[in-house]
Amino acid sequence: MLLSHPSRPLTDEQRVAYKDAIARRLRHEPVQYIVGSQEFYGLPFRVTPAVLIPRPETEHLVEAVLNRLPQDRPITIADIGTGSGAIALVLAHHLPLATVFALDLSPAALHVAKDNAAALGLASRVYFVLSDLLGALPPDQQHAFFDAVVSNPPYVPTTEAAQLHPQVSQYEPVTALYAGEDGLSIYKRLIPQAHHALKPGGLLAMEIGYGQRDPIAGLLSGWKDVCFVKDLQQIPRVALASR
Repeated sequence: MLLSHPSRPLTDEQRVAYKDAIARRLRHEPVQYIVGSQEFYGLPFRVTPAVLIPRPETEHLVEAVLNRLPQDRPITIADIGTGSGAIALVLAHHLPLATVFALDLSPAALHVAKDNAAALGLASRVYFVLSDLLGALPPDQQHAFFDAVVSNPPYVPTTEAAQLHPQVSQYEPVTALYAGEDGLSIYKRLIPQAHHALKPGGLLAMEIGYGQRDPIAGLLSGWKDVCFVKDLQQIPRVALASR
């Protein structure tokens, strides 16, 4: 705005706020945390340092799920590690007959996700659960209950932490980034839990990291219709499978 309108006068308050924002950015703080929001799949989301910033790569996951789930009948979806609620709320927005359970082990993240659900008018169909993966759900919801289990889990190996840009490593929540030395620790727990919780024929959809296609394929042995969706850089980014 200031670059395109250089003669625009600023109040003292605006000038201070602008300089503060620039100073924060110079310390590598993500723009999304500075302005407090990020667009994802056409919807606005409030974001804070309690949640991972929604990324364009994750839109491939949402698109793959929307292409495979019906819009004309009631379905039940679990979003594991919901963070800001981006995946859960976009799915609820585009699937008007769906009921979505959004699970996260961070109370602060769930607070942000609940605010986003209220702002988007979706709170009546999205249930927020404080849970480590699917563990906190009642027994009847852990067995053949869901039509789809969706997740963008932590998948960065701890051995690669030093390679991350400071705007990621210094600001985004570590519990949403790292998953053991090989980056697979969450998948090793999530995949068996999802198999138990899905209805026969139910969909498992997960975002995966660079170089993880083959190990994830191994973890999905015994599932049906295993396939992978590439991102715009032709990197396998989404793993899909049916129970």
